[in-house]
Amino acid sequence: MKLTAEISCYPLQDNYLDPIRWFIGRVDSYENIERKTNAMATQVCGEYREVMDMLATEMEAAHEKWGKAVFVCKFIGGELNLSHTE
Repeated sequence: MKLTAEISCYPLQDNYLDPIRWFIGRVDSYENIERKTNAMATQVCGEYREVMDMLATEMEAAHEKWGKAVFVCKFIGGELNLSHTE
């Protein structure tokens, strides 16, 4: 089963862009997960378990490396076209 998720990261520090860019770079290392990023959030799509495992791994790594951060996630079962615009 496919899963599409939207993730927003809010690092609780003055230099907030470095942790966000670092997180997105880590997401890109997963070849089976499609990623699109805009000014507000990052969307990912892939197999359900792979997306959930990636999020658990990378959110934990972000907290270990950068300290406190808020992650806001939305999930929809199924595959969405991440390139869709209207």
